[in-house]
Order: sequence, then C-alpha cells, then structure tokens
Amino acid sequence: MEITKQWREHFKQLRAFDEAISLLYWDMRTQMPEQSAPLRAETIGYLSTEAFKRQTSDSFAELLAEMTATEELTPTEVRSVDVAKTQYERNAKIPPAEYQAYVTLVSEAETAWEKAKDKNDWGTFAPYLEKIVAFQRKFADYFGYETHPYDALLYDYEPGMTVEQLDELFQTLRDELVPLIRQLKSSKHELDWSMEAAVQEQICHDWMRVVDYDLSRGRLDATVHPFEITINRRDVRITTKYDESDFRNALFGTMHEAGHATYEQQIDEALDEVGLGGGASMGIHESQSLFFENFVGRSEAFLRSVYPRLQERHPAFQDIDFDTFYAGVNEAKPSLIRIEADELTYSLHIIIRYELEKALIQGDLTVAELPNAWNEKYREYLGVEVPNDAKGVLQDVHWAGGSFGYFPSYALGLIYAAQLTETLKSERSDFETLVHEGEFGPIKQWLETNVHRHGKSLTPNELIKQVTGGDISVRPLVRYLTKKYVTE
Repeated sequence: MEITKQWREHFKQLRAFDEAISLLYWDMRTQMPEQSAPLRAETIGYLSTEAFKRQTSDSFAELLAEMTATEELTPTEVRSVDVAKTQYERNAKIPPAEYQAYVTLVSEAETAWEKAKDKNDWGTFAPYLEKIVAFQRKFADYFGYETHPYDALLYDYEPGMTVEQLDELFQTLRDELVPLIRQLKSSKHELDWSMEAAVQEQICHDWMRVVDYDLSRGRLDATVHPFEITINRRDVRITTKYDESDFRNALFGTMHEAGHATYEQQIDEALDEVGLGGGASMGIHESQSLFFENFVGRSEAFLRSVYPRLQERHPAFQDIDFDTFYAGVNEAKPSLIRIEADELTYSLHIIIRYELEKALIQGDLTVAELPNAWNEKYREYLGVEVPNDAKGVLQDVHWAGGSFGYFPSYALGLIYAAQLTETLKSERSDFETLVHEGEFGPIKQWLETNVHRHGKSLTPNELIKQVTGGDISVRPLVRYLTKKYVTE
C-alpha cells in the first residue's frame, strides 16, 4: 500500500537524522577538541530541530491521519501508529524555536557540566541548570498531566508509569533495603584495586568477548561519564571510564554498557522501519545492563571463570584466594558515587535523585537549594557526608542533558532485572553452568526471544507480564539481595 510506504519513508528519514546526531554526540563525548563545543552544540541543535519539524509538520499530521484511518494494518503497524500519535501530540505542543533553543542549551550545558565537575565549581553550572529546569516545567505544562507535573516527563522514559506508582514501589523498596543495609558487616580485607588504564582496557575487551558482545558491530572508547549509543542497529558503541585507583569501576561499567548494547544489537531491524526500534523503556533497557553487570558480572559463576586470567594481569592478586576477591567485588556499604555503588545500596541513590527531581519540577525546591538538599538526603538515607559538589550534586550528567524523568528507570531496571532473571533461571536450570563456561549463546537467545527483539512493539508492563506472568514487583529483587547479602 502506498500509504504504508510513505509511513516507512518518514521513519527512514528520521533514522538518517538520528544517525548523524548520534555520531556527532559520540564524537563530542569522546574525541572532540574542546574549542569545538559551541559550534558542535549549534550543529546538533539544528539537526535535532530539523528532525523535530518532520515529526510535527502538517504533512506528517496528514500522513498520521491517513494511517489511523487505514483498516488493513498489521498489529505492528497499529502499534507504530499509536506510539507515533502520542509522540506527535506531545511534540506538536512545543514551539520549534523553543525546542531548538532547548537542544542547543543542553548541548552547551553538558560541556559546562564536564568543566564544573572537574573543577568542583557548582556556581558555573547552576545557571545552565536553572534554564533547563525552567524548560522542563514549561514542557510539563505543554504536555499536560492529571495529578503531578512529573508524570508528564516520565512518559519519554517509562511510558505508563506515574508518580503514584513510583512512590509506592520506591517506598516498599526503601523499607526493605534499610534493614538489610543495617545488617551489613564491614569487610575484613583491604585489597589493592589499583591498575594501569591500559591493562584495564585489555581486561574489559576480554570480558566483553566472554559475554559475547558483538564487537563487529560496536566498539569501546573512554569518556568522562560512561554511556552506550546506537548509531544504527549495526553500529552500537559503548564507552567506559578508567579509574587507575579502582579498576572495578571500568570493568563493571563496561559490562553495564555492554548489556545496553546487546539489547540494541538484538532488536528486530524491521521495527526500525516503523519507528519501533529501541528499548521498550529506559527501565527495561536498564534491566539488561544491570543483568550483565550484576546478575552475570558480579556472580560467583562468572567471576570464578575469569579470575585466573585477571590474576595473571594483576600481580597484586596472585596470592589472593577467590573467596576474598569475590567478597571484595560484592562488598556492600553506603557510598557517595552512584555508578560505583553496590547492588544493595544502589537504589537509594536513585530514590534520592527521584525525590529531588520531583521537588524541582513541582517548584518545591530551587536550583540554588539543590546542593544542600542533596547533601541532607545522602546523610539521611545513606549515612554519608558529601565532601564536595563534584562527588555530590555534580556527579551525574543527566540533569545537564535535560533527562528529567530518567533516574527512576535505574531502580526500575534493577527491579525488572531481578524479575526477568528469576524467570530465566526457572526456564534454564543450567544458567550458572552456562555463565561459568562462558557459553552465552543460549542466554542471549533467551533474551532476544523474550525481551530484545520486541523493541517498542510492547509496553514495559506488557513485556514484563508476557515474560514473567505478573506485574512489576520488588519481591524478586528483595529475595535476590537477601540471599546474597544476608543469608550467605
């Protein structure tokens, strides 16, 4: 049908813009000369606006109306129209000039954030964040909401999720975690986690090969804040940060980003033709990165298999027995840095950010008050004192990038990951054996069949129900954490 051909052509054009923007962004965060930042921000702003115009144009509105009226659509095309219609209605409410100004702002803000974090200079970044928060509040009003303005921002990251649901889930999770954390015992061993960056890079590549991340369709580079980016379905890149004082950050950060990338590499390419490529939600996406980082990477089966090779590369560990190493890798204790946090305390970092974001968007907290509010919550929730803004309010890039509504996805991802892993283990009783032997083919096949290939053709809740047979629940995560950190 001619109309469906036009529909696919529309998404083909958008993919071309996305690929160019993604490549420019990857370069900006990895290799771009510092002086290029202002012009690069303008270029990304211009291309993003051109793509935005195509999604909000009168011609697309007409095409959308024709597709909506067409009766002979496949289920995938119906889902494509539904998703596109919702996105169109949201986008059409934002004036193009405001959108371009916003995109340019966040591109500049990310560069300003890098400098501010490096120099521990909150004052130079705060003006950017004030403007971003003002835009976010305005966008929430444009999109509309029934109960809380934050609901309007959640859609882009977790369709169908609300503040009411998050508050209930996070309160339950917080009530379960705090008693577990109080039972923690301090580590009896002080291990030397220092390692040269070049050696870390070699081990990262080793581990990626073990878990079968497809490097013929991806690559690994260094950056300030690790990320995965999809240039196209056959070019999915990841980055990591090499910390020579603690190699765990790079190794497990690389596993995390490889999980994101594997998801992207295994999405049905046909879904790109109708705008349904990409993850079902950021929470589902995080479930895959956390599956690889924690449920595989920090597992006894995986670490026991890779430890001999690591000992060869790291002389300080040659006389350290595996049990001591395993305990060190999985040590749980309250800490300052989210991306370095253990499985047990990680969700509290997210809950803190979620509560601060809600307050900013609601207008109950100003940007000027944010550092103190951050420090108070870290003292209250995790019992740690924040020494400076670089290790506090400036540690994450998300607010600089305008990603309000994103942070809850990290905790949701951990919840989803536990549910999916519990189901996977019930269907693959040989899971531990496969992980220990580095036979990831069957595991990746299960993930592709049940999670990855569907892309956005299923909502997060539909996907979780289809795979696990139930709604989102914190119980599998609590069972996993209790078994690992309390009863063993």
